[in-house]
Amino acid sequence: MAKYVLVFGSIKNVGVAAVDSIVEERTKHGPFEDFPSFCERIQGEAVNKKCIESLIKAGAFDEMQETRATLMASFETILDSIQASNKKGLEGQVSMFDLGGEQEKKKLSEMKYTLLKQEEYSKKELLFMEKEMLGLYISGHPLENLRQEIEEQTTINSLQIHQITEQMENIEEGKLPEYRDGQNVTYAGIITSIKKKYTKNNKIMAFVTVEDLYGQVEIIVFENAYLAAGDSLINDNTVLVKGRLSIREDEETKIVANQITSFSAKKQTIVSIDITDLPESEKEKLRGAIHYFNGERNNMQVQVIEKGQIKPCGTIFATPEIIEQFKELVGENRVVVEER
Repeated sequence: MAKYVLVFGSIKNVGVAAVDSIVEERTKHGPFEDFPSFCERIQGEAVNKKCIESLIKAGAFDEMQETRATLMASFETILDSIQASNKKGLEGQVSMFDLGGEQEKKKLSEMKYTLLKQEEYSKKELLFMEKEMLGLYISGHPLENLRQEIEEQTTINSLQIHQITEQMENIEEGKLPEYRDGQNVTYAGIITSIKKKYTKNNKIMAFVTVEDLYGQVEIIVFENAYLAAGDSLINDNTVLVKGRLSIREDEETKIVANQITSFSAKKQTIVSIDITDLPESEKEKLRGAIHYFNGERNNMQVQVIEKGQIKPCGTIFATPEIIEQFKELVGENRVVVEER
């Protein structure tokens, strides 16, 4: 039972009494077949609406093959129906539904377990629910899809920042540290908390926690940077922070912000080349050109289109002159360059 308490007891609004009740019912009467079955079998003050809502948000019912959006839209109605059923009794007591006989009672029994089918929340919404309930992301990270763009636009991450103190202590005599106090850096992540304060001179400032794929970093934001940030400085927003390192002995390294802006992924440039009915010899020349222009500084994705079928061909380092060469090779009307 201890491992169940460790997992479920870590969910916001789910106490030890609720965990004990769930585990005891499952042990005595077997697994829960579906969500309505869970609601009907688990009753009492320990497992209330708030508790079940938190379990849904945390993903505790994901194996039951219903979207979290469906369960969120349905759970209160199901619980209210079960509560009313227990209070009045579907059998042996007269109600407006009994007037219609057994058929009406059967219809009522089916209605109380109706799930309001909903399309699933976005991946980002699901992840934020997990973070809200558990304090961490479980099924992924909202920055995962931006990993490459973040690496391209930043010079440091939280893992490197947290290692600075250790590196400073162990650096060999005569060697310069990799990072130094006051060094300019660029960092990106999601704002998870903002603590506003006023200085002795009555100027606004803030301590902002920004989380990336590896951990969290505290950002010190003085008045000028705070005011310039504007609407970028809100919780759950993904931001790009330009500033300088603040390295102090026996303290976690921080960043003093010079500028905070909302993070935007760079648009991807795609070169589409239509090779439909192109002679094989010309196709071979095109393949050779794509291979030739592939390099370390690739900035464009190439794809060929043949009879409506799109085939990715990797990336190249392309300039306007190179695009012109493609047009000369296959024909100007066959080459299209666009940003997405």
